[in-house]
Amino acid sequence: MPPSTTTTTNNTSTNSTTPTVPDLQPETVGPIGQFLRSLGIPYAEIVGAIITFALTLLVLYVVARVVLVPLANRMLDARGVNRDARQPLLRLLRITIGFTAVAVAFGLAGYGNFLASFATIGAAATLAIGFALKDLIANFVAGVFIYIDRPFQIGDWIEWPSSGDIPNAGIVKDISLRVTRIQTFDNELLTVPNSLLTQDVINNPVAEDELRLKCTFGIGYGDDVEKATQILYEEAERHPDILSDPAPTIRMGDEALADSSVGLVARFWIANPSRAKFLQVRSEYIKNVKQRFDDAGIEIPYPQRGLTGTIELRNQSDLEEPRP
Repeated sequence: MPPSTTTTTNNTSTNSTTPTVPDLQPETVGPIGQFLRSLGIPYAEIVGAIITFALTLLVLYVVARVVLVPLANRMLDARGVNRDARQPLLRLLRITIGFTAVAVAFGLAGYGNFLASFATIGAAATLAIGFALKDLIANFVAGVFIYIDRPFQIGDWIEWPSSGDIPNAGIVKDISLRVTRIQTFDNELLTVPNSLLTQDVINNPVAEDELRLKCTFGIGYGDDVEKATQILYEEAERHPDILSDPAPTIRMGDEALADSSVGLVARFWIANPSRAKFLQVRSEYIKNVKQRFDDAGIEIPYPQRGLTGTIELRNQSDLEEPRP
């Protein structure tokens, strides 16, 4: 009997690595996904989520274009914001609406976890960018508050605290979300960061329809105060650009009895103020008062110092001119 032969077969198994496909299944299946699944459409949940995302974006876009943007336009128009100045604000509104629409669309499509992860990454990136661009962001936020609070508008004459030798007054020519451009009275153009104009006090002399001017005069101690006061009243009443209501006032100044003069302060109002009108009215008023003071013999003194004492000459021969 032939010997039996045992044959051993070694099966070698080969492990093949197949690429993993990311799980795109939504967390919840919406009505569209359920409807497609009932029709037996492959990947009905994913297709339904995509359709839901697209429809949500479309609806929010239409609502923003038809309702929100026109409403914001009317609100800005009611606050007197001109057409050029409102464009950056409307652009910011559109960006905000876009981010909101994407977040809502992801949520309705059933990808809330993805949105949460995306928000976490975005928050970290925003924090890093915020530290790097803090000055730019500060100017941007300040520009938004300038548009909202309206401390000044294009064409206004404004003044702010001085910084070195840089001019600190001028006419506003342009307002953007980052900087404000101001033309000085020497026809120089200043580009001022908005944060500088919101962190300190801004003086806007032309914000109202009327502006009060103040002119200080000093007369001699021997002059007639009542006569000088009458001249100041008369010249204010004669000037065509000085208002009669509110009426001009003449009072003693803060330094009524100065070292060399008696101080009088004339205060009066002008309508529709501007830098040019301010300078013109004040200059004409001072010129007319000076002429009347001269005609009436009223002196406008200047500071004087009197020296008393004796001078002793020890060697008078040094002061004599030598004889030829």
